[in-house]
Amino acid sequence: MILSFKITSDDSQIAIYAGMVTSAFAFAEFSTGVVWGRLSDRVGRKPVLIGGLAGTALSMMIFGFAPSLPVALFGRALGGLLNGNIGVLQTTVAEMITVKEHQPRAYAIMPFVWCLGSILGPALGGALAQPCDSYPGIFARNTIFDRFPFLLPNLVCAVVLVCGVLIGILFLEETHEEMKHRRDPGREAGKWIMKHFGRTQGEPPAFGKAGDANLEESQLLLEDELPPGYRTTEGSPRLPSSRAHSPNSKGSTKLERECKPRGMQKAFTKQVVLNIVGYGILAYHTMSFDQLMPVFLSTPITHEPPHLPFKFTGGFALPTKTIGFMLSLQGVYSMTAQIFLFPLIVRRFGSLKTFRFVVMSWPLLYFLVPYLVLLPPRLQMIGIGFCLLWKITAQVLAYPSNAILLTNSAPSMLVLGVINGIAASTASLSRAFGPTVSGMIHSWGLKMGYTGLAWWASGLICIVGAVESLWMEEVAGRMDQVDLNDEEAALNEPYMDPLAIDAAITAATRSSENLVEYGSHPKRSSSTLALGEVASSRDTANS
Repeated sequence: MILSFKITSDDSQIAIYAGMVTSAFAFAEFSTGVVWGRLSDRVGRKPVLIGGLAGTALSMMIFGFAPSLPVALFGRALGGLLNGNIGVLQTTVAEMITVKEHQPRAYAIMPFVWCLGSILGPALGGALAQPCDSYPGIFARNTIFDRFPFLLPNLVCAVVLVCGVLIGILFLEETHEEMKHRRDPGREAGKWIMKHFGRTQGEPPAFGKAGDANLEESQLLLEDELPPGYRTTEGSPRLPSSRAHSPNSKGSTKLERECKPRGMQKAFTKQVVLNIVGYGILAYHTMSFDQLMPVFLSTPITHEPPHLPFKFTGGFALPTKTIGFMLSLQGVYSMTAQIFLFPLIVRRFGSLKTFRFVVMSWPLLYFLVPYLVLLPPRLQMIGIGFCLLWKITAQVLAYPSNAILLTNSAPSMLVLGVINGIAASTASLSRAFGPTVSGMIHSWGLKMGYTGLAWWASGLICIVGAVESLWMEEVAGRMDQVDLNDEEAALNEPYMDPLAIDAAITAATRSSENLVEYGSHPKRSSSTLALGEVASSRDTANS
């Protein structure tokens, strides 16, 4: 695409301009990640997600119609400005999961889809770009696709995004704690569509209006029979993940509102900051690896004798097709490991131990990779495959583990949007700087005769991340059982009122005394039968 702009014919200059186009998106995403995260805390997750998809579709159309480099840069920058979905998506996933054991499986889905897109996206773009040259029988010359040879892949992606917007409007549920009970016309339209077209004929609805009314009536009757101290609008058992939420009741979110931090300063606790910094370091060196490895594999073989331990040059001189095939296999393995390996490992060892082990093993990988060129030729491909397998496995385990740790360290779900927004902005900045800085260091290293200089520099960054992980802790999140006394203190009211219990016991005792005084010997009343249970409940509450 840069070549079609006819700015320059120098290959090195083309690489610089291509890097500018890539960095434009990353820097723009960095500048607005926090804004979208904070906006999602105020207006909800669904509007921000749908707006991000629509903004991406608009930016891709501008990019496809770009006649020059400035317009292409504007299109990519606009895409970064309007798309803050990474942090908001992580927040949405966190709010949907109410059982801690489900976190590994849930947090494996997003990286899986990301890997799938990274495989299908380049393949789709390469197949549909310049269609008048690739498919002259279908796309004739002197048409819009001849004038804008890169419009077709962007147009197809925009259509996919528009479909995503429609699906989101009709079927995506709001997950924000304070806004998910608002009326959603889009969801109502989606339910109408599913009711008329999605259900097989003759299948009765699971719950009708009568069923809902009976359920509500039963709940009211049960509540009227309970003493005042036992009445509650929340579910049981009393875990933060199992509270009953009703659109007519505000009691279910009272604890969250009371515990909501006042101001952003209290939202960013020590563990939140440590996890965000760890996320940024992770993004920096993994993007550097992805940029350095293809260059290293394609570097010509050198016959200069090495001066061990550090001074040596050369690469493997692998053709582009071989490198592309290796990267495709890497993507397939990444998807498989994300779905099957990550949940298994995290359930066995926990998120913190998994993350800490991975980040501590990464510096050794960066130290060893340059020495692959010194292996005998018959062992070089085995060494390359081993290092790629190591890197992908570590990446598969590290990113979701960090996301789980960040979610659980948030002091309140009501500020998780801005926390994930800042985390996404930090990662975007790291992704923008990582390849650029590593590329510069790699160029300096080649001039001085040190092929491994950029790798070892990234290894130093990994060491910083490994040391930083020692201060991380696995914070008990909203899905861990909390102490009832602490929750009562947060609500400023006990679950069972001791005065109400004492009043019930006194009334039952007086009733028994009156019966004895009048010489009656009736059967024991229900209040007398309940006396032991009420007293036991009082003792439990007091204890």
